[in-house]
Amino acid sequence: MPELVQREQTRVEFISCADEIEKIRAAWSRLEELVPLRGNHFFGTFDGSAYRACVEVRGRTFGLERGTIPGGRYARSRLRGEPPAVYELIGPTLDELAATVDVDAARPFIEHYRRLDEIDLLVPVA
Repeated sequence: MPELVQREQTRVEFISCADEIEKIRAAWSRLEELVPLRGNHFFGTFDGSAYRACVEVRGRTFGLERGTIPGGRYARSRLRGEPPAVYELIGPTLDELAATVDVDAARPFIEHYRRLDEIDLLVPVA
């Protein structure tokens, strides 16, 4: 059984793109040009149709689209490793995690970039 965690809703600004690896990389490159890495919390979300590269809104804003990452109960798996190799583990790990729970399709899958070499993957639980 995966680890279950409770998350609060998170206000974010984001860059949205199609769920295609090259477009996702371009969205992250653009976000990293606009937002300092130090002192900010970064997330990726996927809702089945679009991917969003996100930064948490914590006082300072960057002029991007705004939204929220829904709170609630999530199954969590933590990846550790050096980029870019660790990024290759995201898709397969999310698939494995989703196979172990009753997924809430109304909320997105989440990548929480805790540090350069540590990513929490979160699947919403119904």
